Amino acid sequence: MGIGLKASLLSNISKNNRKTNNGMPSKERIKRLIEHYRKGRYKEAEKQAALMTQQFPSFMIGWKALGAVLAQKGRISDALFANEKAVALSPKDAENHNSLGFILRRMGKLDLAEKSFKQAIDLNPNFVEAHNNLGITLKELGRLNAAELRFRHAIAMKPLYPNAHNNLGATLEELGRLEEAEVILNKAIALEPNSSAAYNNLGNTLKKLSKVEAAKACFKKAISLNPDNPLAQNNLGLILQELGKLDEATACYIKALALKPDYAEAHRMLASMKKFDAQDEQYSKMLELYLDNNISDEQRCHINFGLAKAYDDLGDYEKAFIHYEEGNALRKKLLNYDINQDEELFRQIKSAYQQIEQYSLESEKFPKDLTPIFIVGMPRSGTTIVEQIISSHSQVTGAGELPYAAQFGSAIAKGLSKVDREVLLNFRNNYLEKLKKHSSSKFLITDKMPQNFRYIGLLAAVFPEAKFIHVKRNPAAVCWANYKQYFVSKNLGYCYALDDVVSYHKLYVNLMKFWTDTLKNRIYDLDYESLTINQEDETRQLINHLDLDWDRKCLSPQNNKRRVATASNLQVREKLYQGSSQQWQNYQPFLNGAFDVFPSP
Repeated sequence: MGIGLKASLLSNISKNNRKTNNGMPSKERIKRLIEHYRKGRYKEAEKQAALMTQQFPSFMIGWKALGAVLAQKGRISDALFANEKAVALSPKDAENHNSLGFILRRMGKLDLAEKSFKQAIDLNPNFVEAHNNLGITLKELGRLNAAELRFRHAIAMKPLYPNAHNNLGATLEELGRLEEAEVILNKAIALEPNSSAAYNNLGNTLKKLSKVEAAKACFKKAISLNPDNPLAQNNLGLILQELGKLDEATACYIKALALKPDYAEAHRMLASMKKFDAQDEQYSKMLELYLDNNISDEQRCHINFGLAKAYDDLGDYEKAFIHYEEGNALRKKLLNYDINQDEELFRQIKSAYQQIEQYSLESEKFPKDLTPIFIVGMPRSGTTIVEQIISSHSQVTGAGELPYAAQFGSAIAKGLSKVDREVLLNFRNNYLEKLKKHSSSKFLITDKMPQNFRYIGLLAAVFPEAKFIHVKRNPAAVCWANYKQYFVSKNLGYCYALDDVVSYHKLYVNLMKFWTDTLKNRIYDLDYESLTINQEDETRQLINHLDLDWDRKCLSPQNNKRRVATASNLQVREKLYQGSSQQWQNYQPFLNGAFDVFPSP
């Protein structure tokens, strides 16, 4: 139930208790309705409210009550009709607009929900719950900075408002301001110690901070406070999957779906964990959801990717492609992606490098106590398995996909801030300060954020001692792997249309040539297909390039027990195998020649 909805119903009914004649129900009937609602007797409450609307169609509170009850019962379309009637009968009632906004948000009609919440605030600027609900809507629209301001405004009006603190913390987490998020979410828990939602959000933040055990404890605490919390069950599953505990993760996804059968993200995650057969019950449930016209675009997007995986397993590649195509189109729409933004980004990076290069730092002036190894390339090109290989070495820590290069260096790399030696030193120090928290006291540490290929020039200028491993893969294979993958990150919008992913790959190839020509021998190219064919030779050359003694454990990356938080966390638990780069050919008849621009392998 949305914040303010129940309070709104009860307060409005109480205000109208004195009006029990002239086309309005008696006080006793209203009191009975309130009692049914308060005690969760929604069947009785619905019956009372429905009867009121029939007998007194102009009695706004009857429609309001009916809308609230129907929302509680999950009958969202019916609830929408009832709330719209309430608004029509009393258009200057701020609480009616707030309730309508809640229903619209539940239906995924976020633009209309935003308008309703704004209307509520226009009518009552001090309506703190409407400010909070508007913030939630803006967050779901991806307008995180606007959402942050709205939550802070709600907190300013009501400093001890735990829900606003919780929502602000979740927004800061999405913005990548993880330390701030951790502080705010702990405040939310202090204000409401039994908040399952706040513990769940804190777990997400701690997970991104690589505080894995603390994150897992938060998800378990969220579940202990509310065993019926499907979000916490799903998130516990995600972290267990990243830790390689696949059976436990699967059990969590199944539990989440038992609690919330229409939980589309959990369907997608469970689908990724298994091999479907024609009798699979989950396939039928996903298909039923897909045919439901009332699910939101976001839900339909998840379900499409889940169904595509099912049809792929069943060998029905035509149907799989239909669902990949629809799921990708929805994801692109939700992200509002335009390839022009990346074309401009790559132009800015090239243009800015000349000035950055002038202030390159010198390696002999820095201590050799921590050296980063940057593993870069297109997402799904093999960067995760390469990190597993390198971090299997006894002298290397694998830190995974770290956000710090973009966090501290994006503006510099794009030429949006001034560049001098002091700026580059600050970037270096900020990055290393964060990196040390992942190092496990080892001298070498990997940062395998693939998209750091965009920042190679800046990173090379700031870290003269660093190693750069560029993982290359067959272009058609890597483009298809990007297209078929639902990425949680909202920064990979190019993946969700075939023409975009091909155009982005061209941008990537062009920029990598620019770096290779400019930086000469700083970048080590590793071919993924060659690695799968000649594993030992390629691995020995890689370890030798890193100036490390040979460690035979590097030949068994599947035994590396470190957490893997990328889309490849299932594949890297298996032995390195050949043939994955040919899987895209199953879909070649449906691609309309999209990959013909790439040379044959």
